[in-house]
Amino acid sequence: VTEPAAWGIDPGADPATARALLDAMGATDDGPPDPPPMRFVRPGEEVALDPPGDVVLEDGTELAGVRSLPPDLPLGYHQLRRRDAVPELVVVTPGRCHLPAGLRAWGWAVQLAATRSRDSWGIGDLVDLRRLGAWAAGRGAGFVALSPLHAPAPATPQQPSPYYASSRRFRNPLHLRVEEVDGAREAGPAVDGAAATGRALLADRRIDRDAVWASKREALEACFGVAGGDPAFARWQRAAGPAVEDWARWCALAERHGGDWRGWPVTLRHPRDGAVADATGAAPERVAFFAWLQWQLERQVAAVPLPVVHDLAVGFDPGGFDSWAWQDLLALDARIGAPPDEFNRAGQDWGLPPFVPWRLRQASYAPFVETLRSVLEGAGGLRVDHVMGLFRLFWVPPGAGPADGAYVRYPAGDLLDILALESARAGAVVIGEDLGTVEAGVRDELASRDVLSMRLLWFEDDPPAAWPERSLALVTTHDLPTVVGVWTRSDVDDQRTAGVPVAEEGATTLRQRLSARTGLPDDAPVAD
Repeated sequence: VTEPAAWGIDPGADPATARALLDAMGATDDGPPDPPPMRFVRPGEEVALDPPGDVVLEDGTELAGVRSLPPDLPLGYHQLRRRDAVPELVVVTPGRCHLPAGLRAWGWAVQLAATRSRDSWGIGDLVDLRRLGAWAAGRGAGFVALSPLHAPAPATPQQPSPYYASSRRFRNPLHLRVEEVDGAREAGPAVDGAAATGRALLADRRIDRDAVWASKREALEACFGVAGGDPAFARWQRAAGPAVEDWARWCALAERHGGDWRGWPVTLRHPRDGAVADATGAAPERVAFFAWLQWQLERQVAAVPLPVVHDLAVGFDPGGFDSWAWQDLLALDARIGAPPDEFNRAGQDWGLPPFVPWRLRQASYAPFVETLRSVLEGAGGLRVDHVMGLFRLFWVPPGAGPADGAYVRYPAGDLLDILALESARAGAVVIGEDLGTVEAGVRDELASRDVLSMRLLWFEDDPPAAWPERSLALVTTHDLPTVVGVWTRSDVDDQRTAGVPVAEEGATTLRQRLSARTGLPDDAPVAD
């Protein structure tokens, strides 16, 4: 009989829950299959090899007939090859994330969509961020932290949440400042007309993403029509690798068939099906257009004058690109979430598909590496949403609710080693969102890896001056009550209106904590 713990399932899980999760992850009575050989080593570590082999470095350099791994192997992913054996991946990692010499700094946490200016087309864009960064730098700020820039599908309705994105590896073209993309000047009339439509959207305090995408897509297509043949773009495509081409192909298909691949024609539902190449090969200009958008985004992000702390969401849309590309590694019928707690007594079902731990290891963690590398491109830092997911994730079985879920464990040591390697290569600090239910030992392990903690005014009994030095200190986050919501109790009213169970005692505690830290009287008004 299959042992749930052997597959990472919490030994204390209800038997029916464990059985459902075993089925969802494709478990068999034989136990998890042996993974491909892989080892993690530290710089300066000399590892004897018996038998000897050839080491092929990431850059193609070959060290023939070595009897031990050289202590000066560079950071990276190398191969150890022996006769009649499967090549072994050798990951040289510092084991600890990057930390700059001057760690102490303050900055703004920004929801970019809402950071609008008079020049925005209904939504905050990367030039708005650039202006905010310059203003903040002039006042001594050291960074700006962003909500995720993860990409939605190029279809309507546009996904409003960057935490439910189609892909975590690519960026959202809604945040492009059209006037600064290549070809904007030459495509002047088309850009000017769309700009008038886009800026008219500022009259509504709510962000109409569908209308924004319609106006920006029209203008961006005109810009691409005059600038898409730039040789610099072709060079960027070659350097970017096949993932950008795959994304662009998926976008071209989603534009025609909708943003959820599970409803596409059967022959297009798997990336390796020959029909995908046939269908997208008939529309090369559309494929190139979606790749070009990512090139423009990369350049506008790089122009922000302050280090940017990017946000890595815990998962992605089950109908989106990352799920389509990696469907063989996912438990598509399960979802991740959180068990019931005092802030959400019903528990949480985020609707995001989890990676199956043994399948992720079989892939030598390639999706994790690729995702980190994409989000860290040009970054000064990275906030890892729900960092406990590197240790364990709360799985909700197919057809069940959060109360019927259970934890599934992941190979945290391997994942943290990879995180440290990619952080060091990017020269970017890493912040772990270690809020909520955190099992014993996790924060100590993260601290030993130089992953900064998060501390929130809402959750801390001690004053901010007493919080750990190696932490990111905030008042609140994107998924917790705002300052105004706590002070006026409008957040509680909104929960009641939405039919969400309200924790009255918790709401009162937050308000008391805010009053104590600010010294405001109970009747202090809220400014308009």
